Amino acid sequence: MSHPEYPSVIPLLPLRNGVLFPGTVITVPVGRARSIAMIEAVGQDAIVGIAVQRDARMVDPELADLQPIGTYARVRQVRRTGERNYQVVLEGLGRFSLKTILHGKPYWTAEVEHLLDENPDPTEAKLLATALGSRMREKLQEIAPDMSSSFGQWIELLGRGDDPGLLADRVAAALSLDTDKEVQVLLTRDVSERLRVVSRLLDEAITLAELKHKIDSEVRRGLHSNQREVLLRQQLRAIQKELGEEPKSDDLQALRQRLDDAGLPEEARKVADRELARLEAMNNAHAEFGVIRTYLEWIADLPWNKRASGMLEIDAIAKKLDADHFGLEEVKKRILEHMAVLKVSGNTRATLLCLAGPPGVGKTSLGQSIADATGRPFVRIALGGVRDEAEIRGHRRTYVGALPGRLLHALKKAGKKNAVVLLDEIDKLGNSWMGSPDAALLEVLDPEQNKTFTDHYLELPFDLSEVLFICTANSLDTISAPLRDRLEVIELSGYTLEEKLHIAKDHLLPKQIKDHAIAAGTMTVTDDAVKTVIREYTREAGVRQLGRELTKLCRALTLEIARADEGKSPRLHIDAGELHKYLGKPRFQSEVAERTAVPGVATGLAWTPVGGDILFVETSRMPGKGSLEITGQLGDVMKESARAALTYVRSNAGQLGVDVNFLDRQDLHIHVPAGAVPKDGPSAGVTMFTALTSLLTGRRVRNDTAMTGECTLRGRVLPVGGIKSKVLAAHRAGIKRVVLPHRNARDIEDVPEDVRQQVEFIFAEDMRQVLDAALEPVVLPPESLAADSPRAEA
Repeated sequence: MSHPEYPSVIPLLPLRNGVLFPGTVITVPVGRARSIAMIEAVGQDAIVGIAVQRDARMVDPELADLQPIGTYARVRQVRRTGERNYQVVLEGLGRFSLKTILHGKPYWTAEVEHLLDENPDPTEAKLLATALGSRMREKLQEIAPDMSSSFGQWIELLGRGDDPGLLADRVAAALSLDTDKEVQVLLTRDVSERLRVVSRLLDEAITLAELKHKIDSEVRRGLHSNQREVLLRQQLRAIQKELGEEPKSDDLQALRQRLDDAGLPEEARKVADRELARLEAMNNAHAEFGVIRTYLEWIADLPWNKRASGMLEIDAIAKKLDADHFGLEEVKKRILEHMAVLKVSGNTRATLLCLAGPPGVGKTSLGQSIADATGRPFVRIALGGVRDEAEIRGHRRTYVGALPGRLLHALKKAGKKNAVVLLDEIDKLGNSWMGSPDAALLEVLDPEQNKTFTDHYLELPFDLSEVLFICTANSLDTISAPLRDRLEVIELSGYTLEEKLHIAKDHLLPKQIKDHAIAAGTMTVTDDAVKTVIREYTREAGVRQLGRELTKLCRALTLEIARADEGKSPRLHIDAGELHKYLGKPRFQSEVAERTAVPGVATGLAWTPVGGDILFVETSRMPGKGSLEITGQLGDVMKESARAALTYVRSNAGQLGVDVNFLDRQDLHIHVPAGAVPKDGPSAGVTMFTALTSLLTGRRVRNDTAMTGECTLRGRVLPVGGIKSKVLAAHRAGIKRVVLPHRNARDIEDVPEDVRQQVEFIFAEDMRQVLDAALEPVVLPPESLAADSPRAEA
């Protein structure tokens, strides 16, 4: 091995413990002020001297406090470990003799003399090195298995006939000796003697390794004895059970008792017994102990064979449903039918209902009422925003912290296998790279499959066939077709004015009075006041905003009561004229009469996921060359309906009393207000045609009339959907007459009776019938239009 030119005066780094041998690399911490100063001064790749202290407790060693022989070292790396601390990687290069310490500040420097190994008999040294290498190859894994990779390097050097002294130094460094023994090797310059010392130390290490192996074997035999004791204790418990004696109670025995009481099916019982046997034979500190125990606790807690008795008195169930919810007759009828079948036939097959309708109509609260009426536990599962399939089917037990899905969590909470489970907002499930939750629900909501539903965590079939599933959704469009096919959909279109009045008087207002601690009889609200709140402060299909307005009213009244003189609770009577004092100015007013006061404006009906609504179609004309402008953020279908309406007007201009050449000198503009709201669908075709005809003939559209329907190029009126929601929206807006497609006449049966009595329905098969019903009687156009009008020429 070639050596660099070693200096005779070098920076000195004293070591409290440990020795750096030539040909090896160590990492040492540096914390003393002088040592830090030296490291910061010399930097990386510098050559320094390493000396070993005789007493590790010495802070400022002198020459007499250091071993006479040290090691040249190259600074390979310096790492800062704190504000004033370093770790230094040093590579040993060769030995030196320490002559004197020259300076003590800011760091130690020393005068040294380079020492060469003494090797009077190279042949003997080589034989000793060969024997040492052979011994190391035999016992390498026993004495230092973690160092096998580094040992291979100098064993390879030995095989090529390199310096035996270097081998002795590396073996001594690898044996992890105490400092005194390492110093003994460092001070031995004779190579043969050094090899003998290292061989003796190697034998001691081998002896210690064999002793450690023997002790480990005895410990393992002791563990086997503990397992044997566990088995004997199990046999003892079985014998005590046969003799009728009470075995010693422990935690696992309680778990076994819970499994016995769970009424497990045969397949689940086999799995539970197998896992429980593994658990009893396992040490509590084992990593898998908690995993198996949690799994068994889940099996014990699920309602495998526990059912709610339930109420089968049909009249009592009907009375409970009527007390909790006003209206919703179709839903109540379906629940009563299910309970009747259960009572007569004993068939426990699950019912899969999907309540679809706008927000605030009572879909979610209906689930609790059904559970109360049928005497079953109720659990709600919120599915809005769920986009991980494992939320439904659980995680496999191979994952850390795995748990079952939400369904098994819900049934564990309910404690009964025939619970009422509400799957809320099923239309708001999301899809992502983690899977499709709505696809995972296919098995859950299929009566032919859910008898053997298998959760990924449980990996056992669980019977869901007796669960009463109720799903809620605002729109069915976002639900996948296979999932929608499994559901029995019941449409909830919203409440009428009278229904909202009953709900407010019987449910919402009494609840708010109680919540605000208003004394009974202190406050009265007239029916006119409630109706005014419904008409002028809310515009919704449900009653959620109505509840908020009544809450605001009660808060304001509570403030007046609190400000009143102590002991004098004021008696408050609220009528329609006083509402503005508590609720502010009205938010909504009827715009129909104002909007339709001029020709060219028609009132249409639309369906939205939050209920029906009215929309206005406005038309205008201006000098131009026959172009058509369509605005209002309309979809492609509505734009096509507008063009189709214009084509029909042009092709039938003579019959409609419109100048056939009106587009030669005029541009037309069709606009649907509320431009920030996207709109689409074919239902506005009839409304657009009526608005264009009104504009071009000068005949106004009746302000008490709204319409819906799809119009063809030949003037046929085609049926559309959402009739109930649209009619209820027209009724809320004060519309008295509604023009509908003739083929939608059967849908009027779904409209509440009180609305049917207040609204006149006109059924049309072609556009001539629509115009006769919607337009006001013929009025001669203004003089400015007379020259262009064929009727004026006549």
